[in-house]
Amino acid sequence: MRKLLLFLVILFQKNILFAQELSIDERIEQGFAPVSKFVTKYVFYPITISGMEVPIVIIILLLGALYFTLYNKFANFRLLGVAIHAARGKYDAVDHHVAETVAGDPTPNDDGDSFETIQKEGVVGEVTHFQALTAALSATVGLGNIAGVAVAIAIGGPGATLWMIVAGLLGMSSKLVEATLGVKYREVDEDGKIYGGPMYYLSKGVKGKFGKFLAIFFAIMVIGGSFGGGNMFQANQAAAQFKLLFGLQSGSAGFFFGLLLALLVGAVIIGGIKRIGKVTERIVPFMAIIYVGAALVIIFINISSVPAAFGQIWEGAFNAKSALGGVIGVMIVGFQRAAFSNEAGVGSASIAHSAVKTRFPASEGIVASIGPFVDTVIICTMTALVIVIMNFKVDLFPYGDVVNKEVLLNATGQRIGGVDLTSLAFDSAIPNFSVVLTIAVVLFAFSTMLSWSYYGLQGWKYLFGRSKKTDTTYKVLFLIFVVIGSSSSLGSVIDFSDAMIFAMVFPNIIGLLLLAPEVRKEIKRYLLAIGYSKEEKQ
Repeated sequence: MRKLLLFLVILFQKNILFAQELSIDERIEQGFAPVSKFVTKYVFYPITISGMEVPIVIIILLLGALYFTLYNKFANFRLLGVAIHAARGKYDAVDHHVAETVAGDPTPNDDGDSFETIQKEGVVGEVTHFQALTAALSATVGLGNIAGVAVAIAIGGPGATLWMIVAGLLGMSSKLVEATLGVKYREVDEDGKIYGGPMYYLSKGVKGKFGKFLAIFFAIMVIGGSFGGGNMFQANQAAAQFKLLFGLQSGSAGFFFGLLLALLVGAVIIGGIKRIGKVTERIVPFMAIIYVGAALVIIFINISSVPAAFGQIWEGAFNAKSALGGVIGVMIVGFQRAAFSNEAGVGSASIAHSAVKTRFPASEGIVASIGPFVDTVIICTMTALVIVIMNFKVDLFPYGDVVNKEVLLNATGQRIGGVDLTSLAFDSAIPNFSVVLTIAVVLFAFSTMLSWSYYGLQGWKYLFGRSKKTDTTYKVLFLIFVVIGSSSSLGSVIDFSDAMIFAMVFPNIIGLLLLAPEVRKEIKRYLLAIGYSKEEKQ
């Protein structure tokens, strides 16, 4: 543990401590940018398709999602109704109490007791289906939906929106598979605490040293993902919106904002998952009402422009002369940003879903499939519509004129990116809405960081043990990266965030493919238990 801390200090001190003429933010960026470039180079290793370089990780992610969709007979669409009913608690009586006999389950035992119940001796879990879903959504519904969508449209044009939607629909299948496995292979300690996620289904489901290797690799990457996309990207965009609102030009403004944010995050995560849950269950509904409500108002006010906006989205998606390298380029941008937003196939959300109260793993997998639909198909599309509509009406910025993830504004010549673009679009429709959006952005970032701190902590504990010392060490490092993210440039942060999160795809997709037959069995078992369809018996 000490060696790891020493390594991090040495990694940054040369560039940070000896560049005294630079601001604090600039010194942090100078130390962090080389790390970002190194990691990104290997994670996004490209292959050439139709003259276009495509990161191999994107291909793996999409082909995996397509395979799971076909293999499970379009369960992402076919079982959407079941998912909604299960999340509402319609099947709880079966899920929690009734002994299953249809699949050869030996319970109840001779004295009439069913060990597979919600009581202490039976069904384990800490949260309901709905709570597990909202906990996972609190990590995925965040600045990826606000800043990430803006980046995708700025780079690839309106057409990137359609490919984000397609990726979201396919991603529902990946989420179903990984959440099912998360519950099936979870562990429970003597205190009733749940430990689940890819680390466990890779090490226990994939036999031998290979499974153990995949689990360790994933654990390392989920820690990196928690520091990157689940932390630094959130802190960076919250700081950017804060500085834009108050017109702060100081080179150290991001650093001091990061310190304040780190104190607030630390006050929550030090209290553990119970305190995280209490905070997020209040924040998530509030920020959703603010943001989604505003987007709906803007769309309704400009309802006459909606057909034209959809026309641009459709045309841009299939336009060979679009802003970024034709159809393939736009497709890649849309898929990449959708994957960053909903994390389907990444495996992180299965950590939260593993804590559900159930004896049927597929019950939570089916519920989990709702996540990408809400995150990408609904919320990301609303953000995209606002940006496309306002750019169509006011001509805010040109598509494709992007440098380091930032676009050149037509009116001022200023380059801005990420959440600033979304703020500009909202402000154009609702004057001074940037004040409200700043509050929403900070809350989005805050809740996402809380959830990802839990994901990263589970990976950390898998590697270093479940002691109080390892717990504290991780949380201190997490808070340090809050400050680093607030002080770094958007380009470096997005590159590093993408690299860490997408690196998790490699071990996770391999495990999902190998264990897919187990998921199909669990789906059939659950559907038979709830009496869903006679077809499942065939």
